Amino acid sequence: MILSVIIPVYQVERTIDRCVDSVLGQCYADMEVILVDDGSTDASPAICDAWAAKDSRIIVIHKENGGLSDARNAGIDIAKGDYITFVDSDDYVDPGIFSQLMFVLSEHPEYDILEYGVKKISHNKSETADFPDRIYTPKEYWNEGKAYQHSYAWNKIYRKELFEDVRFPKGKVFEDIWTLPLLTAKSKTIATASVGHYNYCWNPKGITATAKGKELNMLLLAHIQLMGFEELAMADNAEYFMGVVNIQMDVHELTGNAPLLVDRRVNDIGKLSRKLKLKAIMLNILGLRFLCKLNKFIHKATKCLS
Repeated sequence: MILSVIIPVYQVERTIDRCVDSVLGQCYADMEVILVDDGSTDASPAICDAWAAKDSRIIVIHKENGGLSDARNAGIDIAKGDYITFVDSDDYVDPGIFSQLMFVLSEHPEYDILEYGVKKISHNKSETADFPDRIYTPKEYWNEGKAYQHSYAWNKIYRKELFEDVRFPKGKVFEDIWTLPLLTAKSKTIATASVGHYNYCWNPKGITATAKGKELNMLLLAHIQLMGFEELAMADNAEYFMGVVNIQMDVHELTGNAPLLVDRRVNDIGKLSRKLKLKAIMLNILGLRFLCKLNKFIHKATKCLS
């Protein structure tokens, strides 16, 4: 089984070698590595070409800048593997992880998506999120597995056929949450594996760290769309809904725009964490519009007092 590893590259001359070296150092032989240079103006294009000259498994695409989604899509378009995975060029993967995961897939060809653990690294600190060996239906994956909390494109291996009519949305940020639900809904069986880690390196200049009102509004719109996705049965998930309420409050605070999220009463409050439970009670009493205004006022008052 061939694994296509797609690595978008943009202005990463300091980290691309570490990333590619971690991928090529895998024990899995049946692998192609697609480096998609997304219009970099630093040394990244030359570094990609140098890697291709050293290893025949590497394919390099040089294209005009189109953003992360467009770069991933360009790699998907030429991928020849039976399976596809993504690695961002400022991150890296544990040694031998792909051989372990591909062995799992060889033993379980019914798996359409296989997810593995994540280690988040920031300022010489790390936080690890491991997953149990478990099999899910799509609805179970999103609700019981809380996939909406780890809807990253990376740290997963996908059956290539899932991408036949699915691509990442060009021009949108937080593109993973727009795309992973579509891939999940097309799957029959999804599994998580307790082997190895994808090493995510915090980037203070990345979209997650620098997102403002416009970017968070895109995230909000993606979740609003997802809430109506009947295939994943998200509408009745109170914890998920309250997470979206938090995003809506942030968007209102940053933009001042009226809430886009449809107000509704939250049931099953007893199953929520203490913090979410209190917020859900206030939502049921005050309504979403007033809750957003109250949140903005409290934050403003707190800043004035500090």
